Amino acid sequence: MTIAEALVAATHRLDATSDTARLDAEVLMAHALGVSRSDLILRHLRDPVPPGFAALVERRGAHEPVAYITGHQEFWGLDFAVGPAVLIPRGDTETLIAAAVERLRGRPPARVIDLGTGSGALLLAALHEWPGAQGIGIDRSAEAMAVARGNAERLGLATRAQIVAGDWTREGWSTDLGRFDLVLANPPYVETAAVLDRSVTAFEPHGALFAGRDGLDDYRVLVPQLPGLLAPDGIALIEIGWTQADAVCALACAAGLSALVHADLAGRPRAIEIFADKSPE
Repeated sequence: MTIAEALVAATHRLDATSDTARLDAEVLMAHALGVSRSDLILRHLRDPVPPGFAALVERRGAHEPVAYITGHQEFWGLDFAVGPAVLIPRGDTETLIAAAVERLRGRPPARVIDLGTGSGALLLAALHEWPGAQGIGIDRSAEAMAVARGNAERLGLATRAQIVAGDWTREGWSTDLGRFDLVLANPPYVETAAVLDRSVTAFEPHGALFAGRDGLDDYRVLVPQLPGLLAPDGIALIEIGWTQADAVCALACAAGLSALVHADLAGRPRAIEIFADKSPE
């Protein structure tokens, strides 16, 4: 069987469990070959099927996310190592970086913090975007911190990225951190009873997903602490579920802060920009 034939068969196998069956098959085949997807399509379709490809397809057929199978996920044009200890970075989360770039144009941040850094995607994307910035990523998971540190090393950002243990639900967690020009966070925000795809619920870390009956538990703890983290002209960009904009904006107002909503590429509310109670520049 050639690679072209194997891709057709794998696509049929994955149709029942994936909305992107052909893409999944191509990514897994490229991974098995150790080449890029474009190289696969341009140069290898008539080659024999590499050993191990069938096993990768079966893993995907059992709903395991492609990013966990390959160990990699692209975010903001950067390649991140990922594994079951961290959420898979998603395109929607790039909304936070895009909004920060827009709002901080002409005044690059000197200090950045990523609350619940996971793979380090938000922090490291920000440090890549602003070469003069220093950053801190906090997480309560030692396994996640190890992943973030590895990504910082691979991306050449380890000298500017400090990954430390922290939990915003614990008193005094931020005492020695100082203030920041840019605060980033993708906290848990899924309702406990929400029905999610099996590839999420069976594989991704629940502690980074679920936040109580209405999905707002972490916002209720985190948002009131932002005044103590923000520098005088600093901003926070916080990811939300698309139905949560009003609730999170209300929490910001209750904390004496102002808030703006930023939409993702599909036009859905995806990030809340929070800043001191004055018009942002």
